[in-house]
Amino acid sequence: MKKNKAIVVLLIVLVVLAGIAYVDLNGTNASGAGSASDIKLGLDLAGGVSITYQVVGDENPSRTDMQDTIAKLQDRVYNYSTEAIVYQEGTNRINIEIPGVSDANAILQELGRPGTLYFIHETDSEGNENYSLQSSTNGNYGYVLNKSIDELQEEGSIPLTGMDVANAEAVSYTDNYGNSTIAVRLTMTNEGTSKFEEATRRAYNNSETLAIYYDGSFASVASVNNIMTDGVALIEPMDSWERAERLATTIRIGGLSLELEELHSKVVGAQLGVEAISTSLLAGAIGFVIVVLFMIAVYRIMGVASAIGLSLYVALVVLLLNGFDMTLTLSGIAGIILSIGMAVDANVIIFARIREEIAVGTSIRTALKIGFDKALSAIVDGNITTLIAAAVLLLLAPGSIKGFAQTLALGIVLSMFTALVVTRWVMNAFYALGIQDVKWYGKGKAVKGIDFLSRKKLFFGISIAVIVAGFVVMGVNQATIGDPFNLSLEFKGGTATTVNFNESRTLEQINNEIVPSVEEITGSAVQIQTVQDSNEVIFKSNTLNVEQREEMDEMFVEKFGVSKQSITSETISSTISKEMTTDTILAVVVAIIFMLIYIRVRFSDIRFGISSIAALTHDVLVVLAFYAAARISVGNTFIACLLTIVGYSINATIVIFDRVRENMRSMGKKETLEQVVNDSITETLSRSIFTSLTTFIMVAVLYVLGVTSIKDFALPLMVGIVCGTYSSVCLTGAMWLGLRKRLPQKAEKA
Repeated sequence: MKKNKAIVVLLIVLVVLAGIAYVDLNGTNASGAGSASDIKLGLDLAGGVSITYQVVGDENPSRTDMQDTIAKLQDRVYNYSTEAIVYQEGTNRINIEIPGVSDANAILQELGRPGTLYFIHETDSEGNENYSLQSSTNGNYGYVLNKSIDELQEEGSIPLTGMDVANAEAVSYTDNYGNSTIAVRLTMTNEGTSKFEEATRRAYNNSETLAIYYDGSFASVASVNNIMTDGVALIEPMDSWERAERLATTIRIGGLSLELEELHSKVVGAQLGVEAISTSLLAGAIGFVIVVLFMIAVYRIMGVASAIGLSLYVALVVLLLNGFDMTLTLSGIAGIILSIGMAVDANVIIFARIREEIAVGTSIRTALKIGFDKALSAIVDGNITTLIAAAVLLLLAPGSIKGFAQTLALGIVLSMFTALVVTRWVMNAFYALGIQDVKWYGKGKAVKGIDFLSRKKLFFGISIAVIVAGFVVMGVNQATIGDPFNLSLEFKGGTATTVNFNESRTLEQINNEIVPSVEEITGSAVQIQTVQDSNEVIFKSNTLNVEQREEMDEMFVEKFGVSKQSITSETISSTISKEMTTDTILAVVVAIIFMLIYIRVRFSDIRFGISSIAALTHDVLVVLAFYAAARISVGNTFIACLLTIVGYSINATIVIFDRVRENMRSMGKKETLEQVVNDSITETLSRSIFTSLTTFIMVAVLYVLGVTSIKDFALPLMVGIVCGTYSSVCLTGAMWLGLRKRLPQKAEKA
């Protein structure tokens, strides 16, 4: 690269960085659109809309019907946010919380009223007193029978209900004459397909229509022109896309097991509050500055290049969170933390390689090229294995985990770009500008190989002892308190106490003045939500018995002058359902299988993959032991925390195995595999320590400055980082070597 070109490259990078940073801070217009403050935040960070539905006509619906209805509503509200949650309140109520929105009326209008949907056989009968002309949802009119739903059911005129419809969507297509037509396409379930065939056969043979009724009111009418055998039909023509969307939504909602009516809706405040957001941002900024200073202190001019690349990475993450309309939650922040760690890791791997080349006498220019080339495989393999996990989670995991997977996937792609492209440009530009002395880059020092394998019995003994102790603590917890972990209400459910105070209070005032008194009664951590434009506050705690509820009521009356009539309590179900947990476990298992396949293909040795998975399993078990022993609350960030540790662990192990693979190709006849493994671990030891240290710093600052719920997230993550480094350095090499000896391949036997 020539000097003039180097200047241009640096100017472009710095101008782009400044431009993106400006947009992040100020947005693209006067209203701040596209800025960091415009990022859609989850319920825990910013609040949203809460809607409560009540079952119509049944005060004690069956558990099965309630669970089925909740599951279907959960699928629907994902359209508004992947972080939306649906849970049971009391015996016959369902609560929906949708983050990042503030217009309850708009949500209700779009979501519709979850009532009951019927398809009804009718005959067009102009002038017949049993029929009347009514307007339909598709903008047309039809003659509909003047009878009740019950009467029609008795005479067999209802062949299908909403339960027989698998999906309904607005579509647009061009007919044979070139005309554009808007319609609603219905797709039936397997059972609904046979029912629909019989219904259309009867209607076609008897010149009947199929009318659609929703919640007792006429919604649409369709002529039947032929017998439908494939379970797919079109309701056409619709006079506008909006009407088609509205009818499709009506049909989809009509498939619920229970008929619901809106009880009330409200805009709720953040669960963590302004203080939590501001301290998290401050912690992130401080942690980032410390990491940048560390990189510059250790790697000199290369550290400066990494600082520019990392700054661009952070700026791009903020920009694209807006660009892709992602909802940012505490779980999403976990994904960003992991990807920041991987961005730093990529730089550390590259810089270590460059210094190794300089140490053997390679020129700076050549060392820069070789360093990036040699680091490429480790960076790509480590990032792709984690990206595979993120992709599987996006496809299979429930909504709250998708938020984590989205930010993780975004961060991984951006970290690879900034490390492999931007940092490389900047470093080559620095060299072209005359920064060519070895002192600016540093020289790798020869390190005597450490015999890690000779201590494998000690390492395995420590790990087994910790894991066994963890299971013992879980057993003790199970016997004494009924659960192996300190499960929060997200997993166990609990009691929601709504209090209407005489005056408005901020979330911080509530946390400082009221929550301690509430937690003294409940004996557990409490989540709080404020209600916009009111003095109402919702306290979510573990399940309270009658005595605790009475004590809580008296406390609010005596300490805060609240009227007893303004206090209501309801039992709420867990927001992390068994189905959500099952889906998450399934997604993780599938992700591990795909990671194994990738490692098998890339390393031509499944034993590398088995060792990697064994190491991450070890790390998860150790962190679970820590959760049990420290009695840290297991809440909605628990799964994200474990997934972060899994991603961190697999990435750290891949780097070491990449060096083992490389050293095996050049090993001499007198070298043993034990020497190769020990040398590989030693050669990557600085990378393991520095990457762990920088990531640990980011999380540690978050722990020091964060509020209680953030501390509960950061502390086990810190344990996981340390544990992931330990397992990668001390265990994986011995695992792989043991598998290689016990499960030799054919070529190795020969």
